[in-house]
Amino acid sequence: MKKDGVKWEDRVGRRLKLRDLHVLLAVVQTGSMAKAADRLAVSHPVVSKTISELEHIVGKRLFDRSVRGVAPTIYGQALAQCASTVFDDMRQAVRQIEFLADPTVGELRFACPEAIAAGFIQAVANRFMRRYPKVALDVVQTATVTARYRELRAREIELLIGRIPAPFVEDDLVMEPLFDEPLLVVAGANCPWVRRRRVQLADLINESWVLPPNDSVPGILGLELFRACGVAYPRASMATLSIHLQQTLLSTGSFLTLLPGSLLHFGGQRLGFKQVPVKLPPQHSLVGFITLKGRTLSPVAQHFIDHARAVAAPLSKVRQLRGQ
Repeated sequence: MKKDGVKWEDRVGRRLKLRDLHVLLAVVQTGSMAKAADRLAVSHPVVSKTISELEHIVGKRLFDRSVRGVAPTIYGQALAQCASTVFDDMRQAVRQIEFLADPTVGELRFACPEAIAAGFIQAVANRFMRRYPKVALDVVQTATVTARYRELRAREIELLIGRIPAPFVEDDLVMEPLFDEPLLVVAGANCPWVRRRRVQLADLINESWVLPPNDSVPGILGLELFRACGVAYPRASMATLSIHLQQTLLSTGSFLTLLPGSLLHFGGQRLGFKQVPVKLPPQHSLVGFITLKGRTLSPVAQHFIDHARAVAAPLSKVRQLRGQ
């Protein structure tokens, strides 16, 4: 053990610098030593020498060179992943120190679908920003949470918030469900259908519908919902995931759509949406958080999650599975 410790100190511990890892990441991200040099505002020979020294320190070739640029070997990928973790941990440590010095400031970058942002997230953000008015929230919109797994793994965002895929099989990610998210038949407040006492889904087939694209997650859930009711899926007059576009069309009173229950609960009145009284079968689709396993969340992220849990509590119909 002592021999191994000396070997580490001599070969790596005393020779590997954070600046070297910074250069390594720049080369991996740009795929070119020349582009990495431009990004870092240093000369090409400096970058080339740094990579050569790194390869000498670790005893492995870190990049394959070609006329088109460079690509990391398996050893380069491993070192780059570790370097990314090191810099992320350092950023989180600095944020922790800043938060301890002034718990009212900070920033949080997360991703969520537009329908979640327009309903649940706006309710959470309103509550959170009243408590922490100086905190900056950077919301990245996405069609599905799975579309942002790469950014989460690359530590470019701290959280994903949206429908949790079932089954959830990502070993390096952690999910925490918050509430069930059924799809509801929704119309504008002035639509005649919302004033009915009871409506059958089959009665609405020939109406004008604004529906999510069939190849989107909401679209697939909509198809399954109509199939479960034994009713043919209606023809979409327009296919879109845009909440703004749906709001504009529904305000005419001539269109119907399918929207998440949380959007109606948290934003329906503001957006002018009302539920059409259609009895639908039970739906089991969870909304929750997805984070990177083993990553220490910033204090801002932890407080945002606490606020989200409190806002979601009235909608929660699932057992909390934190830590699983």
